[in-house]
Parts: sequence; C-alpha cells; structure tokens
Amino acid sequence: MCGITGIVRADGKAVDREVLVRMNEAIHHRGPDEDGFYFSEGVGLAMRRLSIIDLKTGQQPIPNQDRTAWIVFNGEIYNYQELRQRLEDLGHEFHTGSDTEAIVHAYDQYGTECPKYLRGMFAFAIWDERTKSLFLARDRVGKKPLLYAEVNGNLVFGSEFTALLANPDVSRDVNLEAIHHYLSFICVPAPLTAYQEIKKLEPGHSLLWRNGEVRIERYW
Repeated sequence: MCGITGIVRADGKAVDREVLVRMNEAIHHRGPDEDGFYFSEGVGLAMRRLSIIDLKTGQQPIPNQDRTAWIVFNGEIYNYQELRQRLEDLGHEFHTGSDTEAIVHAYDQYGTECPKYLRGMFAFAIWDERTKSLFLARDRVGKKPLLYAEVNGNLVFGSEFTALLANPDVSRDVNLEAIHHYLSFICVPAPLTAYQEIKKLEPGHSLLWRNGEVRIERYW
C-alpha cells in the first residue's frame, strides 16, 4: 500500500525531524517493510514502504540522475517499463528497477506535465532543489489518497489524516460546511475535509508549492 508524508517551510528553516518521524510513524500500517527520509534546507520528505517492485534497490526517497530532485511515491505505475525505455532513449540513466524512479525522470523530462505520461494509481511528491519547489500529483480517479494543509506559508502533506494531525501546527478545528455535506449526502466533496485546514488534492490534479504559494492545476 505504502504511504507518504512531508513538510516544506517558506522560511527555509530546518524541518523538525522528530515531528516528521512522528508523522511517518502514524502511517506505519501502510508500509510495514521499511521507512525512508530526505532532509534538506526547509524540507523534509518521508515514506513507509510495502515492498512490491524492485525489492533490493527500490528504497525511497529516490533521486533523479544528478540528485537535484527527490521523490516519495505511493502506488503503482503500470506503464513504467515503456516510459523508462522512452526516457533512456532520450539519454536518462537509471540506477534502480523501480517504477518510482521512472516518475522522477519523467519530471526531469516533462516538468509538471509528467502526470500526463503516467498510467496507474499514484500519489507522489517531488522536491526540486533547483527551484526550491514541491510538486504533488494524484492519479486520475483518486485511487490513492493525498491530503495537504497550508500553515503560514508552509505546506504539510500526507496519505492520511493521522499523518497531518501528528504535526502540532495543523489545526484540528472542524469544518462545519463539510459536516453539513456529510450529513446531507453521506460524502464530503473534494477539496473539503472534516477539518478546516486540511484539504484533499482532487483526482486528476497537481499542486505546485513555491515560496509559500500554492498553485493547483487540473491535468486530466
């Protein structure tokens, strides 16, 4: 199943390692095989892995060729072998046999258009050291969950509410509009959730965070 979580800070200060570890441990059940972390100036990424593809070298986070972009990923890319071949023909060099690495190379080649080249179920986050930006994307029909919260220009994200709520900066205030929808229709329409500060990234959408600002686009 796997799970991802992370924090980016607009002020560039170091992410609290203990908080991120706690957030990641909150989704331990999604990936009991191993965990992985990436820390850099103003950012921390984490994931829990259920090992399925490339058991030996598929540990995340995984970097691009020159280690300037790092990805955490939940899901499965069905066309990763064809995508990998196309990217290798374009000069990309791969170091693992995982579908995860195909995504970060696709990001290098196609930028924020890369989700259009993916066939599968996915939620992923890519930190780009070159632009100091975080790119999130969710599959076309929302098979894989992805939640986020904007807190004073910072962005906190994760696969489940438990991950975000393990961060003390994320408010637990209830979203009464969402509760109204739930009681009326037995569902909460995206991007709303039961919490005021937490939103769902809608299926078929991507999110780009840079310098404390968020841009959301529909790619499908």
